Amino acid sequence: QVQLVESGGGLVQAGDSLRLSCAASGRTFSNYAMGWFRQAPGKEREFVASISWRGGSTVYASSVKGRFTISRDNAKKMVYLQMNSLKPEDTAVYYCAGADRITASVLLREYHYWGQGTQVTVSS
Repeated sequence: QVQLVESGGGLVQAGDSLRLSCAASGRTFSNYAMGWFRQAPGKEREFVASISWRGGSTVYASSVKGRFTISRDNAKKMVYLQMNSLKPEDTAVYYCAGADRITASVLLREYHYWGQGTQVTVSS
């Protein structure tokens, strides 16, 4: 089992950057692919980025590719989402998630461990 706690959200202006962090507990953290999802008001939760168990492979949603970077530090049991060139449409609650697989995945149903979320608000 993995427990996840996100941090780093906040209110920023369009064009700014934010770095989200996700702290994991549990001895088997390095066995899981990790992902970031987001949910805006009135919308379904959507995939943002995923990283394989050792960090060698990453996948991004087309809407964030080139602006966001996912990374992980297995020794520290941390996952990060560096968000650059933020846009108002990036406003959402961002969730860190863990999947019972070693390869990156875009599918929400593959993720069984979730954090509580952190709010990101981008003003225009």
